[in-house]
Amino acid sequence: MPPRRGTARPSGERLVVGRIGRAHGVRGEVAIDVRTDDPESRFAVGTEIATDPATAGPLTVAQARLHSGRLLLRFAGVGDRTAAEELRGVWLVVDPADIPAPSDPDEFHDRDLVGLAVVTDAGADVGTVTDVLHHGQDLLVVARPGADDALIPFVSALVPEVDLTAGRVVVTPPPGLLDDGAV
Repeated sequence: MPPRRGTARPSGERLVVGRIGRAHGVRGEVAIDVRTDDPESRFAVGTEIATDPATAGPLTVAQARLHSGRLLLRFAGVGDRTAAEELRGVWLVVDPADIPAPSDPDEFHDRDLVGLAVVTDAGADVGTVTDVLHHGQDLLVVARPGADDALIPFVSALVPEVDLTAGRVVVTPPPGLLDDGAV
């Protein structure tokens, strides 16, 4: 089964959809570290995007293109390399209300998972989801009372049930995953 997917994590009350990287060329383009599952609509020409820090924006996408597998954007009013470099490190954020609920029942927003109780398929309490990491493999960070945090791959084989209504995640841990000291 394919891995389950989440979206970018919150920055305050907003959700991160990207981060501005280095300038590209001399006409004000910047490379974007994409943090959304829907870059085509989030970064469409004409879209106004809020920023963190707020003083850097809002920014309006004037041009978008792929170059060597990387998204490059040019924002209105940013016409040269110097202006583009000043935006480096700025987070691009959206209001959570602007992100529709996933249509796939096996997809979840990170904000929906954080705070859920984690129990094993045998009913043993494990802890609470405190974060979702996206490092090639989505990982649930689970705070466990009296033990180190556990990192649980967010795949159907190990996480067969996510019940948002009940506020819990059921895990089927392989031997060793939840042993003390295991991360």
